[in-house]
Amino acid sequence: QIKTVLYNGGFMVQDLERCLVGGTFDRFHKGHEHLLKESLKRTQFLEVWITSDAMASKKSDLVEPFSKRRHSILEWAELNAKGLVKTFELKDTFGPAPSRTDCDGIVCTPETLSNCQEINLMRINNDLVPLTIVEINHLSDGSGGIVSSSRIRSGAISRNGELWFPPSTQLKSFKMTKEAEAFLKHPSGVLFEGPEEYPEIAMKEAIESANIGQIITVGDVCTNAAIEIGVIPDIALVDGLTKRKKVDYSFDNVPFEERIHCQNPAGMITSDLISCLKFALHSDRLTLVEVDGEEDLAPLVIHLMAPLHSNIFYGQPGKGAVLAVTTEEMKSRCKTILELFEEIQ
Repeated sequence: QIKTVLYNGGFMVQDLERCLVGGTFDRFHKGHEHLLKESLKRTQFLEVWITSDAMASKKSDLVEPFSKRRHSILEWAELNAKGLVKTFELKDTFGPAPSRTDCDGIVCTPETLSNCQEINLMRINNDLVPLTIVEINHLSDGSGGIVSSSRIRSGAISRNGELWFPPSTQLKSFKMTKEAEAFLKHPSGVLFEGPEEYPEIAMKEAIESANIGQIITVGDVCTNAAIEIGVIPDIALVDGLTKRKKVDYSFDNVPFEERIHCQNPAGMITSDLISCLKFALHSDRLTLVEVDGEEDLAPLVIHLMAPLHSNIFYGQPGKGAVLAVTTEEMKSRCKTILELFEEIQ
């Protein structure tokens, strides 16, 4: 008979001596801490099997390298479970669990329970005692979702499980304040210099420096420069102006698959702009967002909602093109700045 122990906040029928737990452990987060802490309550020693880079790459190109994922676990264990945790590289689906004779338990989450049951069937066929399966539920982020690496990579939550841009906040409009403006005087990102009369030179270098991730351009000059070098952005924001003057070109003949419009006066971030950006970021079609007003402040919102590794380009008049990549640090910065804006219901 296959033994299964369902962890429900305290129920446990036996103490285990050596337990196995496997996973990707990308961007070590609060949910991982919960999993390891609860596992250690059930066993005297815990082996953590971390998926190899080859396995992890099948899940996402954005997963951190094995060395970094392993270091994060060891760093946590040194502070919280010294001498009780050891890490190994997992190179296949089941690892050593079907044949190990020196362990008595295996940890899973709800979606990996079936894998552990299959391992026990393999052990029975190998004339070995089945492992006690300890199922530990996911940690909730308090908004109905779970704290997971995939949601962190998607840009929805922080490693502590906090929403970067809650739905209730997305329904509001915001007005620039002097405090926020002071922060924005220091542009974030990498500047690629080039002559103002040939913006495509700087833009070409900026785009070639980008890694995997969406190409998002903010501003008519920046968007046009990308198109001139043969790159149609995944998302482009334009308002028909540069330096408060009308541009002498249009995007009517550019093959964008979606064209949406929004109202956003200068110095504002409106709920209309936020709604359009949310639509564009969730679409898999090339999208042009035409703004009636100004799109200058849009990167604040884009960074908060975009997946990690999104590439946002905007122009810096007289200097060149800026590439700002969406990172966890960038999201934190944008959240701090937006909190300095005045909310308008």
